[in-house]
Amino acid sequence: MNEQELRSMVERMVLELAGKPAAVTTTRPNPRQEDVSQGCLEDITQIDLRRQYLVDNPRSGQAFQDLKLKTPARLGLGRAGARYRTISMLRMRADHAAAQDSVFSHVPDEFAVNNGFVPVQTLCQTKDEYLTRPDKGRRFDEENQAIIKKTFGQNPKIALVVGDGLSSAAIEANAVDCLQAVRAGLKAYGLEGGPVLYVKYCRVGASDHIGDLTGAEVVCMLVGERPGLVTAESMSAYLTYKPHIGIPESKRTVISNIHKGGTTAVEAGAHIAELIKTMLDKKASGIDLKG
Repeated sequence: MNEQELRSMVERMVLELAGKPAAVTTTRPNPRQEDVSQGCLEDITQIDLRRQYLVDNPRSGQAFQDLKLKTPARLGLGRAGARYRTISMLRMRADHAAAQDSVFSHVPDEFAVNNGFVPVQTLCQTKDEYLTRPDKGRRFDEENQAIIKKTFGQNPKIALVVGDGLSSAAIEANAVDCLQAVRAGLKAYGLEGGPVLYVKYCRVGASDHIGDLTGAEVVCMLVGERPGLVTAESMSAYLTYKPHIGIPESKRTVISNIHKGGTTAVEAGAHIAELIKTMLDKKASGIDLKG
């Protein structure tokens, strides 16, 4: 392959990624002119995987596309020889990079203040310590314990908590809208949500320590999920009736996959409010609630 053929191949690949016809060209345009006339390449992470079908000449293409609408799984990717297509490989790497960024980045310090949350921090001092010492992400030092007690007082009915967890992007994208829906739902049931605690370097078990410190009847914690390759913005809600250190995980009720492509933040918030009301009425959560 000579230099001219190599250039033509690269241009076809770039045009394919941009979603434009992969016409064969024999001359290389001036890069500066190309930037002005065509602008930047499209963000391939904005492509809906449910609608992306890359198989050439399929036998039952429409039926397969109908199935793909039900899942973001990477199906129907096609191939280039024995390999995946370039766009599929680049999308995989882009989604993996987004997941890594979400795990290792921090929710901005001003997030809690701007939204009226009360900030506290677990025993973890750095992101590395948080990732390698989950036990420290479940406990608070004396200074933060005092803030928690002051925030919720003794024996509140409901303690609303937001924790960064393993996805900063999830909290920034969903927590505020979800809490607004929770508060609206609770108000409709004649309940008050009270103040919101924001926990930095938070594990789900931190809600148990909060329960011990305050005697809260129900602790509702919104926390960033471990991101995957479908989205880096997925949040979960963990609701526990009278949590305490050592409580079995089976005693928690969980709503997961809260994000724009799953259960939306507002829909989840309405469901959370209903669950809190049910827990207070039945004085149970987790498997006990279903019984």
